[in-house]
Amino acid sequence: MAWFMLVVAGLFEVLWAFSMKQSQGFTRLIPSVITIVGMLVSFGLLALSMRTLPLGTAYTIWTGIGAIGAFVIGIAFLGEQLNFMRMCAAVLIVGWLVLMKLSSSH
Repeated sequence: MAWFMLVVAGLFEVLWAFSMKQSQGFTRLIPSVITIVGMLVSFGLLALSMRTLPLGTAYTIWTGIGAIGAFVIGIAFLGEQLNFMRMCAAVLIVGWLVLMKLSSSH
């Protein structure tokens, strides 16, 4: 259950990062509210998952899901650049996440 909560927390991190961008510096109400609620849910689920999972593993996976998710959302919906170096960075992050999961005894 801790892993499920951690993955959902990471997905909420992607949601709040995207909605923060859409809030235009917290000047738009609905995206600002989504950002704050998304942060609370994300942090709450991260905290619950840390009851069982080691800090380093949980935090690394959470930030990695957020980083890769924001990367994909940026390209797919915000017209951000996709180039060789950015793809290499994304592949390295995914590899880092896989290694962290494999090294966890939970």
